[in-house]
Amino acid sequence: MYVLWMILIGIIVGAIAKLLMPGRDPGGIIVTMLLGIAGSIVAGFLGRLIGWYAPGEPAGLITSILGAMLLLFLYRLFINRGTATRYT
Repeated sequence: MYVLWMILIGIIVGAIAKLLMPGRDPGGIIVTMLLGIAGSIVAGFLGRLIGWYAPGEPAGLITSILGAMLLLFLYRLFINRGTATRYT
């Protein structure tokens, strides 16, 4: 049950992050879901490092969205780096 809940929240968080980040994304619903789940994990990890969350406490929705936006930014940076057109 916990995994299904995490996937559902991941879809929502990933979709909100995509809506807040302007530009085109090279990914569909699976990438959105994975970015949302990973964003929540990253946000929880960074929140515990900073002291916002206690050990074992999940990240909040807003922090999860910020984490997903960070990962989406990095994803775009690395994906676009490999597909950039060079003019010589």
